[in-house]
Amino acid sequence: MTRLFNTPAAFADEALEGFVAAHRRWVRRVPGGVVRATPTAPGQVAVVIGGGSGHYPAFSGLVGRGLAHGAAVGNVFASPSAQQVHQVAKAAHGGAGVLLTFGNYAGDVLHFGQAEERLNAEGIDCRTVVVTDDISSAPAEESAKRRGVAGDLAVFKTAAAAAEAGLPLDEVVRLARLANARTRSFGIAFSGCTLPGADAPLFTVPEGRMAVGLGIHGEPGLSEAAVPTADEAAELLVSTLLAELPESPEGMDTPRGLRAGVILNGLGAVKYEELFVVYRRVARLLDEAGVVAVDPEVGELVTSFDMAGVSLTLFWLTEELEPLWTAPADAPAYRKGALGPTADISSERPEEQPEQITVPAASEESRAAARTALDALAAVVRTVAEHADELGRIDAVAGDGDHGIGMRRGAEAAYEAGRRALGLGAGAGTLLCHAADAWADRAGGTSGALWGVILRQVGTALGDADRPDAAAVATGVAAAADGVMRLGKAEVGDKTMVDVLVPLAGALGEAVAEGQPLAAAWDAAATAAEAAAKATAELLPRLGRARPHAEKSLGTPDAGAVSLALIARAVHGVLAAKND
Repeated sequence: MTRLFNTPAAFADEALEGFVAAHRRWVRRVPGGVVRATPTAPGQVAVVIGGGSGHYPAFSGLVGRGLAHGAAVGNVFASPSAQQVHQVAKAAHGGAGVLLTFGNYAGDVLHFGQAEERLNAEGIDCRTVVVTDDISSAPAEESAKRRGVAGDLAVFKTAAAAAEAGLPLDEVVRLARLANARTRSFGIAFSGCTLPGADAPLFTVPEGRMAVGLGIHGEPGLSEAAVPTADEAAELLVSTLLAELPESPEGMDTPRGLRAGVILNGLGAVKYEELFVVYRRVARLLDEAGVVAVDPEVGELVTSFDMAGVSLTLFWLTEELEPLWTAPADAPAYRKGALGPTADISSERPEEQPEQITVPAASEESRAAARTALDALAAVVRTVAEHADELGRIDAVAGDGDHGIGMRRGAEAAYEAGRRALGLGAGAGTLLCHAADAWADRAGGTSGALWGVILRQVGTALGDADRPDAAAVATGVAAAADGVMRLGKAEVGDKTMVDVLVPLAGALGEAVAEGQPLAAAWDAAATAAEAAAKATAELLPRLGRARPHAEKSLGTPDAGAVSLALIARAVHGVLAAKND
């Protein structure tokens, strides 16, 4: 388990601070993550990677010459926010465009996608390549749905070496996509990982058994089998991967004569000597199959805290991919070959200064409503803190268990942003919009982005000119439901927060249309939300990380749905008190 931490919500930030302090020769801190210690060479494509904390050396440890130019670093097991990705990409940009590349998780796709749109709108040519190497997460015919695991390294290394060679953005993107199409990974685990502050692992494996087809966010495996010997583990990993060869122009159905970059990855608690015992058999099996292993990597490359497990990646090389895989690199956690001397880091650019906050003029009525909105955010903070552990437990049934931590970070950031805005004289609309940006930025992950949408839509509906009435609030909540469905691509029945947000908005709108005052109408809406959240226990997830483990979640409500219902009731308490 993770023993050394201060507070769980601060763990990711403090870990990044310590990482930078220990590796100043390679990296420097920028808002949102890290970039190389020296600026990107003019005319060189910048490769920006990223994802949640808890996977070191991915992602910050892979920033350096010959590897990534920058890494956006999210909360534990949660994607960095769009703002973080944007800030890191801006800091890394050298004038020749930016490639964003990351594992295929809903939050990452959402946030990196938003950052890509923003960068392109600002005139920075930006593209995206999503890594989809884990064969256990979807069948071959649905490979676009697969998640990214240790194969991240093959794609990151290919893209970065191509950029280092001075290739233009179009070529860097093409080669990264080719690398992804030719990378396959498969993993096993003997125990789950424990998040900072948690008193139990995200999943357990019975004594004498192993989980097969696990994820790197603590997602449980797809099946179980008896614990193998090291040789038996190697045989399972190799045979599974050799059963799915990449397409080849020659139509080959055998690996004989092919060359592959090989990654045997330890997930945290399986140490190097054990990995070498396994790799001894992996190497023999590949040789017997006629596969030439090129520059194999054996070690911890994409981890999951203290998870006891291993994964094997085969990166099927071509004549143009192999030189990129073997090219030199020098990063804090990954070094290969030899590079020339490092440039004088005294030429580094100063860290960006936080922008000054300003607020538009607001009426006295709207400022009064802003005080109520801040009280509501304070109630949200208290409610989330009270239920954070339970939200994490629910989320861990078929997901990664980070929902409580993420909600706590988001709610606290939203309250602080709202407090600052109120101090500057903000109206209700501006206060909620500032809170929205802070929640999305601080929490990251899918839920962070969606709560940013909720608060912003409500804030937009309230505005800063008038004292908000019940109709304006109902309009904002309805717009929030539409915005969340549009951004998150979820519908009622998918077992997400949408299953609560839609009935909440509907009940609120109906009560307001009947002439009920806001507090009474919100009471009816919160009651509908509570019933809807409870009902999600009988649904099977159709989206997100829980989808491959749908049956495991049956009987347990969705964590996002539960947190929304809790928040709805907390807000009602504030409105009712104001009404007394």
